Amino acid sequence: MLFNLRILLNNAALRNSHSLVVRNFRCGQPLQNKVQLKGRDLLTLKDFTGEDIKYMLWLSADLKFRIKQKGEYLPLLQGKSLGMIFEKRSTRTRLSTETGFALLGGHPCFLTTQDIHLGVNESLTDTARVLSSMTDAVLARVYKQSDLDILAKEASIPIINGLSDLYHPIQILADYLTLQEHYGSLKGLTLSWIGDGNNILHSIMMSAAKFGMHLQAATPKGYEPDPSVTKLAEQYAKENGTKLSLTNDPLEAARGGNVLITDTWISMGQEEEKKKRLQAFQGYQVTMKTAKVAASDWTFLHCLPRKPEEVDDEVFYSPRSLVFPEAENRKWTIMAVMVSLLTDYSPQLQKPKF
Repeated sequence: MLFNLRILLNNAALRNSHSLVVRNFRCGQPLQNKVQLKGRDLLTLKDFTGEDIKYMLWLSADLKFRIKQKGEYLPLLQGKSLGMIFEKRSTRTRLSTETGFALLGGHPCFLTTQDIHLGVNESLTDTARVLSSMTDAVLARVYKQSDLDILAKEASIPIINGLSDLYHPIQILADYLTLQEHYGSLKGLTLSWIGDGNNILHSIMMSAAKFGMHLQAATPKGYEPDPSVTKLAEQYAKENGTKLSLTNDPLEAARGGNVLITDTWISMGQEEEKKKRLQAFQGYQVTMKTAKVAASDWTFLHCLPRKPEEVDDEVFYSPRSLVFPEAENRKWTIMAVMVSLLTDYSPQLQKPKF
């Protein structure tokens, strides 16, 4: 009888241990998933509700826990192939996508401008239809958002934005997963953006309010975010009861912020503007002086690669910097995107509280 009781207690303890999540995740009760993303495109987070994005983060945490922490093998994408179109080079996007897709049993196929020249030697329409006949999805890292829109219109498979001039949605998923792990919840956080009004900022503006996060963004004059993106972000803030503040003063944006965020000042394709941009962004380097006006629990994010003029070593390599967990989470979030768009898999991990 005593032996059987010990077995029951041990089994109960084991079950309880499996319900725990990595790091600081706060978990609620298991819920039946009502979000269905299979077959959809991911061009911008504008097209996704807060619940949709939360589901992708939940799935990211689930895959990370089951594969990295528990050592499970999950061939969820076995027999599937992915076309990867890269007009712009990348370390994190390519490596996270190739290794992640392969880890799930799929076959990624990398295509550079030497292999495929969008809209030049073949029309976007024809390219979309050919790729649809040979692959199960396409991730495209392109110069123009309009090219992605055409690919999505003409393809019969999911098209995923790996970066464009207007948005970088898969980067923001990694950022949010990193903040979820660190803070335990996203609601109520204040994000302080200090830098260019670029695709990263645009993607934050299309999603932060849906989690109840506030956004304070500082950009130099002439480098503000796209007006159409700003207009929609203002609408999201109003609908969700959050604050959106746009300024040209870096310290004003940093004041009271939980998360200090910056990015490159000179994106690929802007090399000719380097001298002009370096001059315009004087005073925008993130330093400990910037952090002094932030919240006491401040952290720092940068999507990489980083230049010293954007953030100094003291902040970048400090214990408050989350840049390397952020980089790793590119892998788990892109894996979640692929699984959610290509399969019917539901997370086994309890849903985090957002």
